[in-house]
Amino acid sequence: MSAGSPSAVALFLPLGWAASPLRVGVGQAHVILASCGPLNNTFSTPYPHTPCIGQARPTHLPTLLLPSSFLCLELPRHRIGPRTAPHRVSTGRSSTHRLPKRPLQPHRAVPRSIADAMNAPGSMRRPGGTRGTKLKPPKKPGLDISFEDMWLRLAHAISQIQNHNISKLSYEEHYRYAYNLVLHHQGDMLYRGVKKQIQAHLDRLCREKIIPAFPPGGAASVSAGIILPESLLRQSHATSASSPQSRADSDSAAPSTSAKGKAKAVENDDPTSSAAALATMSATQAGDRADAVARVQAGERLMTAIRDTWLDHRSCTSKISEVLKYFDRAYVELHKVPSINRLGLEIFRDSVIRSAKYPIQIYLYSTLLTHIQIEREGSAVSRSLVKSNVDMLADLTQHKPGAPPDEDPSVYSIDFEPAFLQTSAAFYSAEADRWLDAGDAPKYLAHVARRLNEEADRVSVYLKPETAKPLQQLLETHFLARHLATIIDMPGSGLVSMLDQHRTDDLCRMYTLFHRVADGPHKLRLGLKSYIAAKGKLINDAVASQTAAAPSTDAPVESSTAKLAKSKERESDASTPQAATAIRWVEEVLEFKYKFDAVLEGAFANDTGCETAINEAFESFINTNKRAPEFISLFIDENLKKGLKGKSEAEVDEVLRKTICVFRFLHEKDTFERYYKQHLAKRLLQGRSVSDDAERGMMAKLKVESGHGYVVKLQGMLNDMKTSEELMEEFGRVVKRSDRGMPMGLGVSVLTSTNWPISAQAPSCVMPEEMMETRRRFEEFYASRHNGRVLTWHANLGSADVKVAFRARSHEINVSTFALVVLLLFGDVEEGVALSYGDISKRTMISDSDLERTLQSLSCGKYRILLKNPKSRDVNNTDTFTFNSSFTCPLARFKIQQIAARVETPQQRQATSARIDEERTVLIEASIVRIMKNRKQSTHNDLIQQTVAQLSSRFHPQIPHIKRRIESLIDREYLERSPTDRNTYIYLA
Repeated sequence: MSAGSPSAVALFLPLGWAASPLRVGVGQAHVILASCGPLNNTFSTPYPHTPCIGQARPTHLPTLLLPSSFLCLELPRHRIGPRTAPHRVSTGRSSTHRLPKRPLQPHRAVPRSIADAMNAPGSMRRPGGTRGTKLKPPKKPGLDISFEDMWLRLAHAISQIQNHNISKLSYEEHYRYAYNLVLHHQGDMLYRGVKKQIQAHLDRLCREKIIPAFPPGGAASVSAGIILPESLLRQSHATSASSPQSRADSDSAAPSTSAKGKAKAVENDDPTSSAAALATMSATQAGDRADAVARVQAGERLMTAIRDTWLDHRSCTSKISEVLKYFDRAYVELHKVPSINRLGLEIFRDSVIRSAKYPIQIYLYSTLLTHIQIEREGSAVSRSLVKSNVDMLADLTQHKPGAPPDEDPSVYSIDFEPAFLQTSAAFYSAEADRWLDAGDAPKYLAHVARRLNEEADRVSVYLKPETAKPLQQLLETHFLARHLATIIDMPGSGLVSMLDQHRTDDLCRMYTLFHRVADGPHKLRLGLKSYIAAKGKLINDAVASQTAAAPSTDAPVESSTAKLAKSKERESDASTPQAATAIRWVEEVLEFKYKFDAVLEGAFANDTGCETAINEAFESFINTNKRAPEFISLFIDENLKKGLKGKSEAEVDEVLRKTICVFRFLHEKDTFERYYKQHLAKRLLQGRSVSDDAERGMMAKLKVESGHGYVVKLQGMLNDMKTSEELMEEFGRVVKRSDRGMPMGLGVSVLTSTNWPISAQAPSCVMPEEMMETRRRFEEFYASRHNGRVLTWHANLGSADVKVAFRARSHEINVSTFALVVLLLFGDVEEGVALSYGDISKRTMISDSDLERTLQSLSCGKYRILLKNPKSRDVNNTDTFTFNSSFTCPLARFKIQQIAARVETPQQRQATSARIDEERTVLIEASIVRIMKNRKQSTHNDLIQQTVAQLSSRFHPQIPHIKRRIESLIDREYLERSPTDRNTYIYLA
């Protein structure tokens, strides 16, 4: 450059310095520096993609491409002394200013503006702007040295980068070297050289940092219970045999190896079959607590060394990649080789983690697994160190042929994750066996829930998200899936004990955990059904034996004294012994159902599957009791009677509402209907119903469950009672208007025979003349109101209020109609004269069963109006009876309760079953005819299914019974078989 020629200098300033325009003066020249954005802008240049740092060049050259951390500004440099060489002054990271050794001398003709400077001779202007000026290309710097020297300089720069000594390096200079090497087809030499230099550097770091941090004991000595893949152990043995230092470490650690235990290897296909037994000793159980602390500290030293090596390598690789950026753009894309950054990762993977020279992989994996296992045992470890090493393994990838580079699997997923899962499987399999041997299911389930939460937290902190699912499946398999039946059937603490002791929290935990595995819900439902079936059988057996059996070891926790007290209390409230038995059975079933309703809501979150299993089990054991319809009807009857102790109408309504839950499980609802009619008739006729509203409320509940047709006759019975009350009011008005007086008061209930479960044939009874006169008066009145109706008198269902005079005083007594007839016989005989049983039977014509109960209630009960000879609690045909004129009682009015017959004798129960079968026969035939009339033609199976569906609300018909009814309808020509298909029926109009 001549002394007088104008030139330019490139000043490199940090990016923040150019936030606003600056005015810079050089001599008498002033240049406006405009603010710039990021410096990745590309400008045209005679040297494509070539940065110019610290070099003076003609001012007509535009700005070149610079890295993003620098800002290039140009100032026109005027006269700098003749051929004075500038010296370098370091400013910033790698940029330099070329400044003269002596102060700048002002030029004589200094332009006052940029336009003047551009128009001055030799200034920056458009090519061809001045005639006669010839533009010459600038000299290409850097080619005055050989390619070998360029590489040596680059290699030296890379070494300085790796040694963290980059303050004296010129980024631009070495960028130019790499550019020239690639431009002149020396990229292969550069690529191989960089690769060897990185490998050598990593090898040095391994020797200096990682190898000295190896835990003592040799490559194969790891913590007890740590399971490593077979491939890693084979590699460990190979590297130990080839490495003198490793052999020395192994020899020196031989005594401790036998004490600490060697690594256990498993095949990849079966990670726990051979290792579960060997993993029973935990990491902290291999020695005392001090030994565990020493292991943790040794492991932390190794993980720290590897982490520091990794971070150092990434930092150096990043700087080298910046220098070789043009190499990455040109050579790497052309030759399809890994970029410098990716090459650095692969070299680190192969030279450090998977080093064939040093057993780093076996030490690293065993250390990571040991720390994880020690943390599982409850000790504290450095999670940050574990995370940094795990992140390193996740960043290292291995190319998979045919897969995009961004989908290459990582070393974490290829090597470490399988080893981690195998170790975890062995650890948790052994732990599950130990906890199950303890025999405490609630504690076991609580431990499983805690382990699941711990592993989820472990994955979120320092493992990778893709490990969460296989790790969760592993825990569920070894803790739950393999031991479902064992947990449920565990003696003393399994499902039975949880249900008996009302352990809602434990049941909720069992439900939650069992729903995590495929077969868990099914096993839980089977356990619930088995428990309900067993307890239901105990309830049925206790009622069948008519004793309050003491609970067995599996029975609900309640003392036998308390159960007996409850039983006696129920029996005292019941009107008959069989009613007491029915009350006990229904209340135990209701209590059992309430218990499971609470379990279903509190523990099972109202799960529909569990609810279905519970309902099926209740339905099964309730219908196992053949007397269930009778018992439920008796229970309702006792709750709807007047005079119940300590129960209001609201409490009775609540009890009946809950009773419907048991009624819902009944199959034979028609049998219940028959018993309910009988009990309702007695309540209404004896005036013992608690209220008409309560009766209608119960009918409304039955109507919701079984339909309107189910309660039509029941509602007809209530309507008859209301009509009878209106009829008696009118009869009383007629009697008052007449001149004929009534020998006694009369109350009559006129019942529709089709609604009431009363036999059409009235029981025989010869009434005295006074009673017959009253009957005739009412019959005349009723005949005047209704033509063609016949009244049948049923004295066995009536009652009477009679005033009896004794020696001491007179008493008003409420007795049955039969008792009144018997007492009126003693009004015609002298005092002290006895009447034999035969005389009473002959004069009254009352049946023996009714007469025996009547005489027993008068002579053997609490109020003995008659004296029986001989004295006993039973009435025989040879007994005689006299009127007890000396009877005394403090009450002026009392009631002599008729001795109730059994609810049903065996013969009566058989007769009831026969009548029910007859009714079912009619219902089945009617259903078949309705179906065929509507469809005209149907196959056999369709007809069976439709019939069962229509009748299931009343009872569950048996298939053979339906077949017999079909044959009967065919014989009676309601149906016929199809001539072409014997399996098809045709309706005959």
